[in-house]
Amino acid sequence: MASTHSRPGGDPAGDAHDAHADHSHGGGDLIGHAAHGHAGHSHAPASFGRAFAIGISLNLIYVTVEAVFGLRIGSMALLADAGHNLSDVLGLVVAWGGATLARRSPTVRRTYGLRSSTIVAALANAVFLLIAIGAIGWEAVGRLRSPEPLAGGTIAWVAGVGIVVNALTAWFFMSGRKHDLNIRGAYLHMAADAAVSAGVVVAGLTIAATGWLWLDPAISLGVALLIGASTWGLLRDSVHLALNAVPSHIDPDAVRDFLAGLPGVREVHDLHIWGMSTTEVALTAHVVRPRVEDEDALLVGVSRALRDRFGIAHATVQIERGNGPHGCDLAPVDVV
Repeated sequence: MASTHSRPGGDPAGDAHDAHADHSHGGGDLIGHAAHGHAGHSHAPASFGRAFAIGISLNLIYVTVEAVFGLRIGSMALLADAGHNLSDVLGLVVAWGGATLARRSPTVRRTYGLRSSTIVAALANAVFLLIAIGAIGWEAVGRLRSPEPLAGGTIAWVAGVGIVVNALTAWFFMSGRKHDLNIRGAYLHMAADAAVSAGVVVAGLTIAATGWLWLDPAISLGVALLIGASTWGLLRDSVHLALNAVPSHIDPDAVRDFLAGLPGVREVHDLHIWGMSTTEVALTAHVVRPRVEDEDALLVGVSRALRDRFGIAHATVQIERGNGPHGCDLAPVDVV
């Protein structure tokens, strides 16, 4: 039997080429055009260190200002938004930590390095948001029962500053939101905050014009609902990755069909696809292929095609002859 793999770190295209440089003369021919016409989905973790540093600094300053004015005028909307923004600061710190740890090199014990730190960070961000929802909702219900006088104009201009701060921070992470769940978590936090701050501005101006004190806690409940809507997808996807589920952008049946359709392959079993991090996908599979000619070339082509067609940058494929009297112990579908 034989196997091949592409390294998980760095540039997936460069890694696959370097790892199989000695066999590059025929790898693509056996696969033909299988990988052509499909946009690659493999993206190495990008560095957002500068974005995290600026975003955290801006939001810490704004949280302090918002909390001070919220306490001074007794605005539940400002205090709720300040609490949510504080949870976002913690979320940014966790996301930054996860992204930093994910770039560390593998060790003897941690053979994949700490790539899964980004999955943990995304899950932690979702939990932070759920806690914020509970706290905001609890306080808002209490204020609905007993509204207090508020300075609507002050609420509006303080929240207006928040629109600028949150929108700017969200813009820092916009380029990475489609390819990295960890960065997507940071982006969603900031984008939701910008929308929430806009709602608070409307509430403040309306209170100043009409005196409707109930609008302040009502907006707070709207904040909680908006956060909940943006959190659900992040929570679902991060839990799936934490449980080693197949990433949502990959069709496992299509991958199996692709492997089963390779030249000379009679069977595919023990197929596993999982996220090593929020940006990198790994695969292991056993393929039964009695013929032995051009084996190395086939493995090179498979690795490249899986990367280009499905975004699986770390593929390990084991070839079995299937000629002996005993089958593979991992062949049954109920065996992991």
